[in-house]
Amino acid sequence: MIDQKDLIKKVKNYNKFLNPETLSKAYLFAVNAHKDQKRDSGDPYMIHPVAVAGILCDLKLDSATIATGLLHDTIEDTKATYDVVEKEFGKEVADLVEGVTKISKLEDKAVKNSKAENIRKLILATSKDIRVLLVKIADRLHNMRTLNFISDDARRKRIAKETMEIYAPLSDRMGMNHIRDELEDLSFQKLNPEARNLIVEKLSINKENRNVVFKKISKTFTEILHVNGVNAKIVGREKTPFSIWRKIQSRRVSLEQLTDIMGFRVIVDSVDTCYKVLGIFHSNWSSIPGRFKDYISTPKINNYRSLHTAIIGPNKERVEIQIRTNEMHEFAERGIASHWIYKSSEKVSKIALKEYSWLRDLVEIMEKDTNPEHFLEYTKLQMFQDNVFCFTPRGEVIKLPRNATPIDFAYSVHTKLGDTLASCQINGRGSPIQTILNNGDLVKIIVSKNSYPSLEWISYAKTGKARASIRRFWQNKKNIKQSTEKKYISSLCIKIPNIPGKLGEVSSLIGFHENNIINMEIVEKRSDYLEFIFDIQVRDLKNYKNLISELKIKDYKLKIIRHRKKDAFLQRIIKNFKRN
Repeated sequence: MIDQKDLIKKVKNYNKFLNPETLSKAYLFAVNAHKDQKRDSGDPYMIHPVAVAGILCDLKLDSATIATGLLHDTIEDTKATYDVVEKEFGKEVADLVEGVTKISKLEDKAVKNSKAENIRKLILATSKDIRVLLVKIADRLHNMRTLNFISDDARRKRIAKETMEIYAPLSDRMGMNHIRDELEDLSFQKLNPEARNLIVEKLSINKENRNVVFKKISKTFTEILHVNGVNAKIVGREKTPFSIWRKIQSRRVSLEQLTDIMGFRVIVDSVDTCYKVLGIFHSNWSSIPGRFKDYISTPKINNYRSLHTAIIGPNKERVEIQIRTNEMHEFAERGIASHWIYKSSEKVSKIALKEYSWLRDLVEIMEKDTNPEHFLEYTKLQMFQDNVFCFTPRGEVIKLPRNATPIDFAYSVHTKLGDTLASCQINGRGSPIQTILNNGDLVKIIVSKNSYPSLEWISYAKTGKARASIRRFWQNKKNIKQSTEKKYISSLCIKIPNIPGKLGEVSSLIGFHENNIINMEIVEKRSDYLEFIFDIQVRDLKNYKNLISELKIKDYKLKIIRHRKKDAFLQRIIKNFKRN
């Protein structure tokens, strides 16, 4: 466990605006708050918040986030309150600590809730400040590293499953590939230990040989780039056991058949050099068809940028290569955290975070759609799809998932545009609204006041926003229709045999034909029958007629009473008159 001086020194290496007194104060506050607590491993509890702060330091985050890492369990697990934290460290840190505390409380209830509901609550808790999610991911990463110290196996598996399903995808969506890989592999170790152990065992057999091969290939690459006037940093990487397992499953091959276990990252100084390096590799070795991807011109949905290719390299080895600039590499490692640059202050600009508007979109969907499974579907679409870029007639770029249609395009521009979509033109030609869009397509949406979305569009739409909007349109239309339906009130006087179950049969028939019983009263009681008057709310006269027909078929004696209240009043007057 590093002490406060080492932690402050570590932060100062990248953040010259750090206030060391605040961080030192947070460190000592956490030590005092957790002094009597132990982890499941038996170690002092303070090891955990310091480790979380260390992970946040590796991401080069601001001092408020580092302080939150130190204090994130104080409100939940100690006598400290929000007011105390706010008084000592200010509102910004107190709000961040409270946000992390809310997520921890949600996790305790996770067993009772569905995966969809858990994601829903997590996003709601973090939507105000993305740093809450960063602290929570760092917290989860350290907890996964120490997962084996938890004695309850069922709890270990639940935490691992939750990590694999929620925290690893969120890390990926935020561009933090390094943390995503570690979370996935630690979860894999718990959820499928036999498969992971088998892969690790197979990899260890040829490890020395692979290291020799890597050094040879790396040297060859460096020499040929140098000859062509390119200075590059070449970094080798071996895929994680989980990513290897995923490839085995997707390609349906054995581990022995999987040859591209080793990959190289070539890091250069400019975008132009990236493409130059690509040309050098492709002109000297055969490229593997279908493996080239240009994520520089078309970034992934999480804003990841790089050139990917695979070649039959030196010694006939299949080699995966990623070519990127230093800036791209920094983002690939730190993701959203790379926006904290510390040029003029330690505050990140709102403009730099604009691509994380998907969080706000998720919150908007949650507020308007109460079905958590619909929300889960939307979340997956937002987090896991690659992009195409299309243009409006004014030249604005609209980012959509691959295989999106003009339906998705219309709803991405504005919900009203989607709701009134009648037809479209793609690159100046009239096209069906189910057409799959390609990169660079110019899309013109033609609307009509008389048009409205069809439920069939849901099967063509690829974005969660379009699907949610179509469902919401029809739900609203259904509610309006129900509220404007004309309703009739009628009364039936029915003689029901004095036999158990007959009254229930009549009531069931009324409900079966979609009529509502408003009031029911008994008007005459005999030994062989009971006479009831049912006041019925009628929505559909056809169903009401079917009800009367079925009652007659079942030999119930009945009569229809119109304006029953008026008749009852007149009957009372006549009765009193006769008596007098």
